[in-house]
Parts: sequence; C-alpha cells; structure tokens
Amino acid sequence: MMFNLSNEILSVKISEKGAELQSIFHLPNNLEYLWSGDKKFWAKKSPVLFPIVGGLKNNTYTFIGKDYKLSRHGFARDYIFQLKEQSESSITFCLASSEQTKAIYPFDFLFCIKYSLEKNQLRVAFSVENTGSSDMFFSVGAHPAFAVPLNEKLAYEDYYLQFSQPEKAQRWPLSADGLIEKESIPFLDNEDQLPLRRELFYKDAIVLKDLQSNSISILSHQSANGVKVTFDGFPYMGIWAAKDADFVCIEPWYGIADSVTASGNLIEKEGIIKLEAGGLFKRSYSIEVF
Repeated sequence: MMFNLSNEILSVKISEKGAELQSIFHLPNNLEYLWSGDKKFWAKKSPVLFPIVGGLKNNTYTFIGKDYKLSRHGFARDYIFQLKEQSESSITFCLASSEQTKAIYPFDFLFCIKYSLEKNQLRVAFSVENTGSSDMFFSVGAHPAFAVPLNEKLAYEDYYLQFSQPEKAQRWPLSADGLIEKESIPFLDNEDQLPLRRELFYKDAIVLKDLQSNSISILSHQSANGVKVTFDGFPYMGIWAAKDADFVCIEPWYGIADSVTASGNLIEKEGIIKLEAGGLFKRSYSIEVF
C-alpha cells in the first residue's frame, strides 16, 4: 500500500513496505527528485537501515555466545510497517519486534519513522524504543537516492556535492565483501566540493567518518535545481551510486559496516548504539529540494 503526504510545494509518497520513500515531487518545478528505481541498476529508492548499517563479517554476529545471521543493512526495509498516525503535514509508521525478528535479532523494540513536510523540506525522524527488560544494541541509517541529473538536458558530470564545511576527510575503502578495510585513503583535502564522476563509485560506496559538515547538497552550476540533505548528529556518512546509474545516495548513518578485523561480537561492533531497557533513541535528518 502507498501513502501520500503533500502541501502546496511537495508531494511525497511512502510505501508501507519498509516505510520507504517512493517519491519527492516538487509541484511548482514539476520535478521528481528521487531515483526512479530502475531494476537494471538498483530497484530500491530510499531504504531504511535497521538494526544494522552495512554488512557483517560473514553476515554473522554473536550476542551472549550465540550466532545470528543478518544480511547487509538489516531487515527493516523488507518488513511491512504499520501506520501509527497521520495528519495533514506528517505521517508515522512503526515496526515492532516479533517472533520472526527475534529469531535473527533477539531484542524487543519499537522502531518508528515519522515523515513531516514544511514548505519545500521533508524531515525524516527515527525513533527506537527498547521495549525489553535488558540492554539492546543496534544501528540505524538512511539511504535516499536522488536523481542525477535532475535536468534531462544536463549530464551526470555537470553536478557536484557541496559540503557545508571544508573537509579534511579520509575515505574508508570497502573490501569485496563490503567490509571496512584496515587503512583509510586520502580523499578530501580541506575541500568543500566534490565533482560527481561515475568512477567515484566503481569501488562501492564512499564511506566517511566524523565530518565537520552537517549538510551535503547536490548542485550544478548550470541549473538552479538541487537537493540539500542536513544530518546533525550522525557520525558516519555513506555516498553511493550503482555503477553507471543516474543517481547519488547521501546516507546519514548512526552505525557502520564491520571492518575486516571485526570480532563479530555485537557489543564490540564499531558505531553500535547501546540502549537501556525502556530507553528511547531519536535522530532525524532533512531533505530540502529546490
């Protein structure tokens, strides 16, 4: 089932499966800002990452001496979310733990995603509640894919990423199995712009840690249209596109893939969030289109 949210500027569509964004359409501009979901390249549009971000070593983690299997980015994107509430300007979906989830992730939780519109901005808020009686461990992240080029008369290479602050950032390469390599490589040297080239993503995602910036925009010197993603409070960032596909993902993460040297113990996993019984974790990011 598809749900709609709109105002005088934006029309947004969200699927109950994975509570995944399906469309961000700017009415005055007559422009669609999300990727088309062409199965030839990548069928998804904006999957939500929970309860892990990235891949696990051997797709396996250990918790209290027991091994569990989880595929890359976790299971939330494959589950039907329940509509919790809807108003004229917002809509909230929730996924609760079940016997099915506890077979692969042994925690009680309520994971909710709230989409809110304000003028030309879409705010996406994550909340994770530990409904169990002991600590839970999780990661959460976003994976929105934006159409590039936005203007059919322009080329992919006519666009660039604009960071809100100059960055001295290392890129953390990914192994063939999607794990973080031992050593980072130089990437941004006090720069705030990154010209888009398809080759940037031929070796998988660009993974960055602890950016100074709190936003990244997709812009072109040849067009007034673009996207700005603001992500206060997210310690990791993924930037990705499928090979030769017409999109770029800007992915605020609170969590990261296992490293090639990871122990596999969930409690020791880099970027993992520990949430006490009854605790509530909240993070949000926003997408502004123009």
